[in-house]
Amino acid sequence: MLDPLIRFKESHHKGLIPDDTYNLVLKRFPIAVGGINRIEKASKIRYPVAYVEPTAVISSSSPHSYEFGILFARTIPVVFEDKFQVVIQISAPLVAYGLKGTIHAILAHEFLHYLELIRKISKMDLLSDEITGNLFENVYADETRLFEPRAVFQDRTLLDHITKRFPSGFRDYKLEDKVIKYWIDKDLPQTNVSLDSNTVKLSIESLSKIKIDSKFLKKIDELEHKSGKIRKKKLY
Repeated sequence: MLDPLIRFKESHHKGLIPDDTYNLVLKRFPIAVGGINRIEKASKIRYPVAYVEPTAVISSSSPHSYEFGILFARTIPVVFEDKFQVVIQISAPLVAYGLKGTIHAILAHEFLHYLELIRKISKMDLLSDEITGNLFENVYADETRLFEPRAVFQDRTLLDHITKRFPSGFRDYKLEDKVIKYWIDKDLPQTNVSLDSNTVKLSIESLSKIKIDSKFLKKIDELEHKSGKIRKKKLY
């Protein structure tokens, strides 16, 4: 199995990551592993492949915009030689500076993205995924598409972490300040992405070749039904 720290270790070997930051991420990485194990236990679904991205991922609505956000994790679909896989990209600054509850909440949030992605693929519903114009709109759209956490996770503490940190999109000013001070201002590796590039689009041909386990699809349908019932209770 691929080492989830391989890209991070390579960056350190190339001299892009200083020793103190490298050692800090290695020391705290078990927190992320514990979060993944916890999510699997709470959902009874296997977590997708995850790896540590050795950069701070910065997103803005346009190359000339002063408005930007730090993306601490991303759910990325990969199609290679007709094989489909979902990969969770965890940023090294999150591992280095995030509180345990924050790391677990973000990993759980990306897991919900993963489930939503599989649901859309199963319904051939990825071609017209909307592109939003700014970070606020992107957060709003993000929240309206995901499964209800209470439908997926049987873990009260994990649910509390998600509820507290994602009331209407994730924002942790203390964590952001640490990333800016200890990573960005020190000119450690950064990746700039536009909101457009964070939108999933797959061709009909690619979608038609994707095979998903029937038991998993049945579980997705059950979770979608449970999410719908929970949303109705919220409305009424």
